[in-house]
Parts: sequence; C-alpha cells; structure tokens
Amino acid sequence: MTPERPHRADATDAQVETSELGSGAVSRADAPSALSDQRSAPLYAALDLGTNSCRMLIAQPSGSQFLIIDSFSKSVQLGVGLEASGRLSRSSMVRTIQALRICEKKIEKHGVRRMRLVATEACRRARNARDFIRQVRRETGLSLEIIAPEEEARLAVISCAPLVSPTTEQLLVVDIGGGSTELVWIDLSAVAPPDRPKAIMRLHTGFNAQGEGAVARVVDWISVPLGVATLRDQFIDVDDDAARFALMSWFFEENLASFSPYNAENPREGFQIVGTSGTVTTVAASFLGLKRYDRTKVDGLQMTSDQIDTVIRDYLSLGPEGRRNDPRIGRDRHALIMSGAAILQALMRVWPTDRLSVADRGLREGLLYAQMSSDGILGDGPYT
Repeated sequence: MTPERPHRADATDAQVETSELGSGAVSRADAPSALSDQRSAPLYAALDLGTNSCRMLIAQPSGSQFLIIDSFSKSVQLGVGLEASGRLSRSSMVRTIQALRICEKKIEKHGVRRMRLVATEACRRARNARDFIRQVRRETGLSLEIIAPEEEARLAVISCAPLVSPTTEQLLVVDIGGGSTELVWIDLSAVAPPDRPKAIMRLHTGFNAQGEGAVARVVDWISVPLGVATLRDQFIDVDDDAARFALMSWFFEENLASFSPYNAENPREGFQIVGTSGTVTTVAASFLGLKRYDRTKVDGLQMTSDQIDTVIRDYLSLGPEGRRNDPRIGRDRHALIMSGAAILQALMRVWPTDRLSVADRGLREGLLYAQMSSDGILGDGPYT
C-alpha cells in the first residue's frame, strides 16, 4: 500500500447510540429565539461509515451553524480481518448492516430528504465492497457512496475551520481514522486574519477552490493507508507493548516521506496543527481526567507536546489490561488507543509546534457544512 497522492496540475498553487452534540452545532437550548421559524427548514443527514465505526448526524440549518436533531454512533469494526484477506468479513458486514438499519429508522422518523451517506477506507480497499454496498441497499434502503481520499480529507478540513486561529498562517489538519490518516497542509498567509475560517470553508468545492479575494492555498495533502485499526494489525504479532508502540510510530513516520511539508523547513511562528479523531479526543479526555466524556471541555482544547507525551507514557505504564479498565479510554477504544497514540506522537515529533488543537468534529460535520453551503442555506456569521 502506498499513500494516496492528489491529482493536481500544480500542488504548489494549487458503541451504542449516543446523543452527542455535533461540532459547529448548537443545541436547541442555545438556539436563536427565532427557532420557531427554523422548524420549516429542511433536515440534513450525514453518515460516515469507517473502518471501525458507523456514525450519523441529523441536523437543521440555523444561521451560519446547524442544530443537531439526532445522532448515532456505534463501533462496528467493519475492517476486522481486511488487512489479511482483502475482503470484508461476513460477521463485520452483519454488524454494520444492523447499525445501518437503526440509522435508516432515524432518517425515516425525521423525514430527512437531503443526505449524504459515505463509506471510506475499508470499502475503498475491500474486494467485495461493491457487493456489500448492494446488500446494504437491499436490506436497509440506504445508498452508500464510497468517497475518494481527497474528498474525505477536504471534508475533515472544513469541519475544523472554526478552530483556526486568526494568527495562523500555516495550518496542518490531521484526521486519524480507522483505516487511513489524512493530512492537509494549508497556506493562509495571503488571507486576511478575519477571513481565514471562511476561506477554509470554501474548500468544500475542491482543494483548488476560488473565491473573491485571497484564498486558502492547499500546499499538499496525503492519505496514508494507516489508521488506528490498520496500523495495529500491521504489528499485532509484536508481544512487547512498548516495542510495538515504538515500531508503530516509526512505521507511520516512514509513510510520510513523500509528503512535501515533511521535507521542508517550516517556521514555528504562525503554525497550527488541528487533530480530529477519536484518538485525539480520547487523549484530551485522559489529560483532563474525564471519567465521563464531555465534548464542551474537549473540543477546542489546546495540548502541549509534553502533555500529550505524559498521557501516552501513562497509557504505556498501564499496559493492555490497565487500559482496558481505564474509564477515560473506554472499552470500545482500549484496543486501538496505542496505534492512534503512535500516529499522534509521530506527527508532534515531526512538525514545528509544541501545541495541538483538539477537534471533536470531522467527516460528518464536514458533510453537513458542504451540503448546506452547496444549497446556499447557511447564513453569514461566525462559524463555531
């Protein structure tokens, strides 16, 4: 497997159900007083079927943001066994279809007509993915769309736009998934500071998006076919916990060799890295000592490299059994947290920053923003 590279003429110019609040969203309690006028606004659904999880949001536009009406998240482990066989297993497909049936019932219950239901790395790689997509359609009525790595990266980027600091001139957005990790490097130096989040939002139309005035310039992007599940599977035969972690971190860094910013000198001043994934939010929750996850405390949190390293050392000292029983990690994530931490540590080691901005947002939020922006239904105003 080799990292997916962009098709561009000029890159340099160019688990169980939850009630979580999505990023960029406001709750009904925090909604504007004109919410009664919103009730006639259309509902949108965004579903992200990844290598490990099936997650969905149903939302309604509200000014420049959206209200979360309903949500769903479940670990389905669709990619179990894929690394060895190249195929989705029967049991993983059964688990996933059971979760998708719940999603379909929610979509029907709310009368959603505008939706994007996407599948990512596991379905991109599996030889029987098309058969699985047809089976999903037959058994649930849902039409899944396998999206390319570039679109996955782009949607993750726009979901993180509200977290970009006005002082940021060079931005790295990292989305650590179950089967792949997307990295996008953006030059914002030509964009006026107040316009930087809006310039990033314009990228929903493509990495070469144009607009009035200066635009966010995508310097380079890469999709590394290593996520928390696939990286773990690469080193599952290494018994020593610390040795396995070190090998995973080194191996991930080796796969960044063709990413042009990896080979360039980049100034520390004006640089920001934003991380979006269950790994990043779990590390943040562990740092905060949260025994019950609280998105309001995690989303937007900044962590230093030293703080991240301290959490990872704590994970290693706990060992596999300790991590399994640690309430900050959770039983759904304990088997994957060290591969995710290995990716995160490699990234913090490579780039010129000692801070990470934590984003509890990602592909689903990006799908919602993109749909609503395309429909011209989002109002002007700050993205939050």
